[in-house]
Amino acid sequence: MLYILLFIFSFILTYFIKNYAIKKSLVAEVNERSSHTTPTPHGGGVAIALTWFSGISYLYYIDNINNSFYFALMVGIIISVVSYIDDLVELSPKVRLITQAMSALLGLYFLGGFSEMNFLYFSIENQIFTNVFAFLMIVWFINLYNFLDGIDGYAGSEAVFFGLASFFLFGDNIFLVLVASTLGFLLWNWDKAKIFMGDVGSTLLGYNIAIFTIYYTNQESSNFLIWIILFGVFWFDATFTLWRRFKNKEELSKAHKKHAYQRLTQSGLSHSRVVVLAMFLNIILFLLVYNSSNILITFVLVITILYIALRIVDKKKGFI
Repeated sequence: MLYILLFIFSFILTYFIKNYAIKKSLVAEVNERSSHTTPTPHGGGVAIALTWFSGISYLYYIDNINNSFYFALMVGIIISVVSYIDDLVELSPKVRLITQAMSALLGLYFLGGFSEMNFLYFSIENQIFTNVFAFLMIVWFINLYNFLDGIDGYAGSEAVFFGLASFFLFGDNIFLVLVASTLGFLLWNWDKAKIFMGDVGSTLLGYNIAIFTIYYTNQESSNFLIWIILFGVFWFDATFTLWRRFKNKEELSKAHKKHAYQRLTQSGLSHSRVVVLAMFLNIILFLLVYNSSNILITFVLVITILYIALRIVDKKKGFI
C-alpha cells in the first residue's frame, strides 16, 4: 500500500509542478544540446525528490532501513536543493562541483567509507585507493546521469529499471520507493514529455545509485561488479563518449549531442523507440547478472555487449 501511495503522490505532485512551471514560465528552452523542439516545463524531479525522501524517511521511522545508509541517502537533499536552484538561475560549474564534492564526502562519511573492491580473483583493500575511487565515482555518477537525461523518458526509465532489478536481486523495500517515486513522474515525461526532470532529479538519481553501489559492496564485496553491470548502459555510454571526445581534443565542458542515445534520435528513431531499445539492453544485462555463476566473466561479457551495441550506433549515426 505504501508504494501505491508514493506513486500517486509523485504523479499528482508532478501534475501540479507542471502547471506551476507553465504559469511561471519555468521552461527548458531549445538550444544546441536539446533533443526536444518546443519549450517544455522543467523541475519535475522535485516530485521524485520529495516522494523519495518521504518514502525512505518512513522506512527509517519503521526501522526498515540501516541508519548509516539512510543518512547517506539523505545527503542527497543538498544535491537536490542546489540542483533546483541551478535549474532556475544557472549556477557556475564551480559551485556545482563544490556541492557535489561536499555531498560525496558526507555520503562516504555516513557509510564509513568504501571498504573493498572485489574482482573475485583479486581485490583492492587499500583504503586510500578505495575511498578516492568512491569519491570520484559519486561525483561522476551525479554528472553522467545528468548528461544522459536528454530525451523523453530515458532517465526515468533507467531509474525504474534499476529499482526493479535491484529489488529482484536484493529484496530491499527501498528499491520499491525508488520505483514508485520515479514512475509517477515518468508517466508525465514519456514521449512526448509534458514536463522534464531537470537537474534536481537527474543529479539525485545519480547520487543515489553511487551510494547504493558503495553500501551494498560494503555488505558483500563481490556485489561491486553487480552494481556496475546494472548501471552499465548509462555509465558506459557517458564514459566512452567522454573518452572519445578527449581523444578528439574537444572542449569537454562544451555542450554536445554525441552520446549514443542522442545519435540514435538524430538518425530518425523516436524518443520512445530509443528508450525501449535501451531498456531491452538493460534486461539482457539483468538476466546475465541474475544467472551468473562467475560475476567477473559476466562483467567482461557485458562490456563486450555494450561495446558492440555502441558500434552498431556508430553505423547508424557516426561519431562526428
